[in-house]
Amino acid sequence: MNSASSRSRTLKAVGALGVAAATAMLMTGCGQSSDSATSAATSEAAKVVPQKQTTSPSADAELTEDQRERKEVLDATKVTFDDAATTAAGEVANSKLVDIDLEGVDDDRDESPSPTTTGSPTGTASPTGTASPTGSASASPGAEGPVWVAEVAEKDGTIHTVRINAVDGKVIEARVDADQDADDKKQTADRLAQATQTPQQAAKVATEKKKGTVTSVSLDDNEGNGGIWQVDVVGSGWKRTTFDVDAKNDTIVREETDKY
Repeated sequence: MNSASSRSRTLKAVGALGVAAATAMLMTGCGQSSDSATSAATSEAAKVVPQKQTTSPSADAELTEDQRERKEVLDATKVTFDDAATTAAGEVANSKLVDIDLEGVDDDRDESPSPTTTGSPTGTASPTGTASPTGSASASPGAEGPVWVAEVAEKDGTIHTVRINAVDGKVIEARVDADQDADDKKQTADRLAQATQTPQQAAKVATEKKKGTVTSVSLDDNEGNGGIWQVDVVGSGWKRTTFDVDAKNDTIVREETDKY
């Protein structure tokens, strides 16, 4: 009786161990199946749901309207101020540069009317010559691309306007300004005679002080204190710095950087 009871208890223990082992195997198998299913589901979901982009916002989105306009024109410009100035002066014999601007960059600075404010030869207005709602000329390059607009003067002060393609450097138009009177010519001739420094020298002084691209150089009067070359330089962040450079000794008499 004791032997049978002992044998019965042994068989029950072995059976229990077998059940436990089977249960463990079943649970392990279920876990593996569950993990595999979860992994497969995750993989399939990754194919359907695009990964979130972590790229930073475009730098252009942070620019002001003026800065974007400068960037647009300067990105398209291939001819430098120096080359355009040389081309303009070479178009009219014995002439000197008195003004040059990259059309479409801060056109609102100019006090004198742009040569493109009148109709084009085809009878339609120039894309950059019509006033915007704010009163400044449109800043984007026209169909002909960016243009340097230069004014060169003969010895007697007669001014010629020369338009130069800022991509290939070719002269688009050269003409005498028809609205000059004797006083205008004398004033221009006197300013040129007093300016012992060239516009190129003034531009060099400005860019040594502020790295960037020269977009405008103009001979002007320093409120009765002699002549100055007013130089615009577009530097980092597409901001404009204006320098007034003494036309006799290359001294910077004023410097101002736009906040926009």
